[in-house]
Amino acid sequence: MANWKNEEEAREQIKKLVADYYHDFKEKKEPYKDGDRITYASRVFDEKEMQALTDATLDFWLTTGRFSDQFEKEFAQWIGVKYAHLVNSGSSANLIAFMALTAPELGDRQIRPGDEVITVACGFPTTVTPVLNYGAVPVFVDVTVPQYNIDVKKLEGALSSKTKAVMIAHTLGNPFDLKAVKAFCAKHNLWIVEDNCDALGTKYTIDGETKFSGTWGDIGTSSFYPPHHMTMGEGGCVYTNNPLLHRLILSFRDWGRDCICPSGRDNFCGHRFDGQFGELPVGYDHKYVYSHFGYNLKVTDMQAAIGCEQLKKFPSFIERRRHNWDRLHKALEPVAGKLILPEPAENSEPSWFGFLISVRPDSGLDRNKVTRYIEEHNVQTRLLFSGNLIKHPCFNQIRGTEAYRVAGDLTTTDFVMNNTFWVGVYPGMTDEMIDYMAKTIIEAVNN
Repeated sequence: MANWKNEEEAREQIKKLVADYYHDFKEKKEPYKDGDRITYASRVFDEKEMQALTDATLDFWLTTGRFSDQFEKEFAQWIGVKYAHLVNSGSSANLIAFMALTAPELGDRQIRPGDEVITVACGFPTTVTPVLNYGAVPVFVDVTVPQYNIDVKKLEGALSSKTKAVMIAHTLGNPFDLKAVKAFCAKHNLWIVEDNCDALGTKYTIDGETKFSGTWGDIGTSSFYPPHHMTMGEGGCVYTNNPLLHRLILSFRDWGRDCICPSGRDNFCGHRFDGQFGELPVGYDHKYVYSHFGYNLKVTDMQAAIGCEQLKKFPSFIERRRHNWDRLHKALEPVAGKLILPEPAENSEPSWFGFLISVRPDSGLDRNKVTRYIEEHNVQTRLLFSGNLIKHPCFNQIRGTEAYRVAGDLTTTDFVMNNTFWVGVYPGMTDEMIDYMAKTIIEAVNN
């Protein structure tokens, strides 16, 4: 039996053993060699994350707690918002962001079933899923290449008397035209939800003011899934500067309850038993009053503890992603006649999630043959998510119905579906790995 003087000493000894374990068994010791498998993304961590996870595990609080509070406070300060709330995934973050806009407290701006939300089909489905599940109508707009974001020239054509919001993602770190989208939404009194899951750390400038993506709209969302810019394993975040939306986000995340008591604390407001709500009797326990049809999408403190350490490393992650993207772009310029290389959006400083490449139609190349060659040479590739979401089996039962609408055509979206792929630039990549990827892509093109 260990001879510990107190719990603090015990924790420190346990965490020291965890650090030793990391250095003995998890720390990468072999240098990269050409031909080693290069994944599109990977976790970048050290003993600090494992020690923080252990610390939270020893608390055995298991749900949202002190590490969650710490992360929400530090993340909000870092990204520059008043309110940040952790959830269990980026998909849940999008769900909560959208559902907050369906609350009756928003009056005429409440999104109701049948109302429309402008978005794109060229992206990840969970940006759109909450809209469809609620009974609102996504309106799909085409994108542009080589930015791979919404074509803002098509926004006015997508507008109707039922439009209530624009909900779109920044593509692989490259922000959509926030200046144009903000102007459009201000003109028509629409909500903006920025799906920032693939762009955390991206900066955007409007009229001389520079802020992080995710903070220009009404609500921003992030994902902390392992491949993303930083990780908690699973996890996500919803953030806003709007006090009412802040309250609604918390309610929908925490079962839909009216009460704002923190987890594990009763009678925070001092009025637990003296209110009257709905048709409930006076004095009904406020902890069990529900003002919305909500969910339980909280994160655990073990996940949040990892995030607290990842956030400390995050600025260096961003810089390495930019370095890797720039190096790969320069290396691929000799084949730019056959490949469309990505370009950053105007007025932006992207925090790149990946490096998008499109095969030029006049090159004589086949995208699938190119990616097959690259994969066979141990470089992992990915397509741009759904390519065109409305072509997928999930649309089979609603295709051609009034459940969704397409504004104009999706010609460029279809081009992306057929011609585009991407490779990673995650911060664990070395220059040697970037150079091997470039060499392999060039071989695939020239062969």
